[in-house]
Amino acid sequence: MIFSEATCKTWTPRLLGILRIIVGFLFLQHGSSKLLGFPHNTMFDGLHLFSLIGLAGTLELVGGSLVLLGLFTRPVAFVLSGEMAFAYFMAHAPGGLLPIMNHGELAVMFCFVFLYLSAAGGGAFSLDGIRKKG
Repeated sequence: MIFSEATCKTWTPRLLGILRIIVGFLFLQHGSSKLLGFPHNTMFDGLHLFSLIGLAGTLELVGGSLVLLGLFTRPVAFVLSGEMAFAYFMAHAPGGLLPIMNHGELAVMFCFVFLYLSAAGGGAFSLDGIRKKG
């Protein structure tokens, strides 16, 4: 049976690890776009590092990289969840009641995926897992 207890027990940590890697990679691209100009987004031309968007870019680049690697996953994901909640209420919520109306779906999604990772940990393929064994 495809959803047997044994199958789920085997694949849950692996899929959690893959989710963490993909989300970390997607998130760090937001930071690299802001701070490094790659991929280039004209919205971030002339960005000042010591601004709210500069701070967000730093959290996204460093935090996204740590999540991707699975290093300090729980505390980093918790901080990033808070960043995304803050970003939603600062930048998106004033634009309308529902995320689909204010273009905040991605901020909400990142917020709750990071909140989940802060509780679930990094799963398989994480440096946290290697550190625990050593």
